[in-house]
Amino acid sequence: MPTSTGIAVSSEIALRVPAVAAAVRTISEAAASLRVKVVEIADDGTETDVPAHPVAGLLKNEANDWTSGFELTRSLMVDALTRDQGGLAQVTRRSSDDSVLEIIRPRPGYINVDYPDDSLQPRYRINGIIQPAGNIVHLKSTFDRSPVTLCREAIGVAIVMERHAAQLFGKGARPGGVVSSPKPLGDEGLKKMIKGWRAAMEGSENGGKTAFLYDGASWAQMTFSSVDAQFQQLRIFQLQEIARAFNIPAILIGELSRATWSNSAEMQRLFLLLCLEPWLKALESAYRRALFTKEERAKYAVRFERDDFSKVDLAVLAAAINSLVASRVINPNTGRDWLDLPPRDGGEEYANPNTGSSQPGSAQNPADPIRNSAQTPPKPDNEDDADKEPRDDA
Repeated sequence: MPTSTGIAVSSEIALRVPAVAAAVRTISEAAASLRVKVVEIADDGTETDVPAHPVAGLLKNEANDWTSGFELTRSLMVDALTRDQGGLAQVTRRSSDDSVLEIIRPRPGYINVDYPDDSLQPRYRINGIIQPAGNIVHLKSTFDRSPVTLCREAIGVAIVMERHAAQLFGKGARPGGVVSSPKPLGDEGLKKMIKGWRAAMEGSENGGKTAFLYDGASWAQMTFSSVDAQFQQLRIFQLQEIARAFNIPAILIGELSRATWSNSAEMQRLFLLLCLEPWLKALESAYRRALFTKEERAKYAVRFERDDFSKVDLAVLAAAINSLVASRVINPNTGRDWLDLPPRDGGEEYANPNTGSSQPGSAQNPADPIRNSAQTPPKPDNEDDADKEPRDDA
């Protein structure tokens, strides 16, 4: 269905708009770049990494023989951002133990989904055959509509402005004008004048040339209208509209008119909290529902590690680790793990490295009983005299 601009905006056409492509790439590739793991959930709520779980290998390494885990997550995100049906993938299981063998993301439209009743329970079909819901990974967007569909009018306006800019610069990057002649030209004379003018003046290669007119003809340049004069500002506003539709800071799609050193880091933080975090929660839920059986869901879950975003700014990460170690919230080895460094000897101690009284191995550290018990007390000043027998001065 065409938009008010007369342009029908499909997923393929929308991705030809640089702002839309940048938003989709930023969100999908950021989610796929995070480390993913399978965790085991204990009764008290604590989570333990299970790197040997088969699902972890599929999501981190190869989802199937021709698709990596990175490509799987990225493709599901792209589909959810651009298609109303969302991101869909088929799970193949072993017949022996019902464990996951591979995850296949087919071409869009291969898996059909509809909602036959008021409960909104989805029904999945492949080649007309109903598939078990537990064998389909389904990543849906907010409002059950993709951002591309919801902002199709804004995308249509951006396409029209892009075409207008192409036509403007394609004709020498200057506004049109009027050539007037005091003499009647006739049809043939008018055709020759237009042909000669275009050959001499139109096109980017003829920009800046001086025009020569004959027989009293004159040139009147047309001025920009108020809309044309604000063309650049209107294009910036359209980029901001598209960024709002994807709930992404405009600086992340290249709109840097109001970007500064101080607010750029804050915009990245808002991107993680307000845009990417809801998508990661939806991804984790979609994977957990389809990759684990009903009994396994109470025990296992899929998690994306958000800490990778804090590593972008090493100074901020170093200050956070130093503060947490000093306050004894974490130990040095935990901080080293955040930096992908191996543990060191003595790094399990919860001690403040900025004060000598709490250093590991210090005699004044009450948390170090081994060192305190091994500490030899100082000898009294008269210890040597006490060991000697009394001398009879008489």
